Amino acid sequence: MHRLALASIVLGLVAAPAAADAPTLPKVGDVMNEQGSSTWPKMEWLYDVPSHPDAAGKIVVHWFCGPKVKTCADDLAHLTALRDTGKVYIVAYIDGAKSATKKLDPIDGSEGVGKGTVAYGRGVGNLTKALGLKEPTSVVIDVDGKVQLISVGSTATEFDARDAKVNALAATIKEYTWSANDPKTAAPNAPFTLSVTVRLANWLKYGTTTPMSFALTQLPKDVKCDAKTLGPDKIKVDGQVATATVTCSAPFGSYEARGEIHFSYDAPGGGTGLGTEGAGWKVVVK
Repeated sequence: MHRLALASIVLGLVAAPAAADAPTLPKVGDVMNEQGSSTWPKMEWLYDVPSHPDAAGKIVVHWFCGPKVKTCADDLAHLTALRDTGKVYIVAYIDGAKSATKKLDPIDGSEGVGKGTVAYGRGVGNLTKALGLKEPTSVVIDVDGKVQLISVGSTATEFDARDAKVNALAATIKEYTWSANDPKTAAPNAPFTLSVTVRLANWLKYGTTTPMSFALTQLPKDVKCDAKTLGPDKIKVDGQVATATVTCSAPFGSYEARGEIHFSYDAPGGGTGLGTEGAGWKVVVK
């Protein structure tokens, strides 16, 4: 009987569900998405929940403040200035009632659609308490989802330092990079290639509204290529990378050629962009 009771107790301990992980503040270098952490409690939002498509390709700032903290009102102007750069997505957590939260809203209604969202109410209060936050706090995340700064404090110096970090990160955002090959030398009448490669940022995809194209805009008459123009069906696309290549040959001599690639790209939150890049090649045939 005693053995059965003891076995039941042990079995009950084993079967009991583990306690949920307590909310924690991330560390610099941690990966964190625009919705914060899965251990954070559910929130009430003035707008939609944080949106990955809207945040993609932007610096995300998680901002913790409250109406009882005077300097939060001072920081509001800083946050709206960051929002208006178009390169920052703000997730604000206001520890207060809905009416008070609206006075600290850095998204500012319909003007801020796609620029962030605002949480308020009991869920924010519970989160703030669990995280042990005593002062205004900002968590700054780069386009790869990594925490780059945790700013704690309420002085103008601290606000300015955070803004400088955000703006510096935003300045490094590139929709794409490109490069051209460098054949340098070739044998007489032997094939050599001229190519341009475009690599899109990981949150974008190539668009189809404006077809991708490549054209040689300058080509010496003695240089013969298998094509002078390429359409989308002749340009190799592998995920984020597009490469336009032509194969040429020439007799003895030194030659210069130029070409341009044109393409479009789509953002996950809507909107398209156009890219045009020109490349130059110098080839010595000897």
